[in-house]
Amino acid sequence: MAGVRGGTAGARAGRGRTRWGVFAAVLALPALILAGLVAMVIRFMTSDYPLGGEPEAVPCTEALAFGGAKLPKGAYDGQCTVQTWLDTDYHAAFRMPRAAVRTWLTDTYPEGPQPGTDLCDTGADLCLNLNTQFATPPDDAGADAVTVNVTYEDAGTAVVSFSAFTV
Repeated sequence: MAGVRGGTAGARAGRGRTRWGVFAAVLALPALILAGLVAMVIRFMTSDYPLGGEPEAVPCTEALAFGGAKLPKGAYDGQCTVQTWLDTDYHAAFRMPRAAVRTWLTDTYPEGPQPGTDLCDTGADLCLNLNTQFATPPDDAGADAVTVNVTYEDAGTAVVSFSAFTV
């Protein structure tokens, strides 16, 4: 009988340890959740792109093609990026001869509005906006909208900021 009692006491002790283990795990769960939330807050506070979608350098021909355009003749100092997460946003910035800007824009988007000064970014001397409100980009473009802002740097040079994106 002593062996039976010892066996029963040992079984009870094992069950007690199991209960404490489950209890400890249940108590640890909120602490783990809190630690995860703190880590997420730190990531959001320290990253410019906490959910991903950091801009990546791409060839300017790719950025402009997404908006249905080609790099104009005489363009130089091109810097182009793509940023994707929920939407896709290509950005191109380059310099080109000032005298060729209007011709390039009207040849690139013959069905679009004429380049003008309405709805330009602050500081821009000329712009063109293609979206569902004004006119859409060409059918072969991947973008839903295109925005071009031109700033005249000097008498012979224009700085072009081109953005083509989905919405």
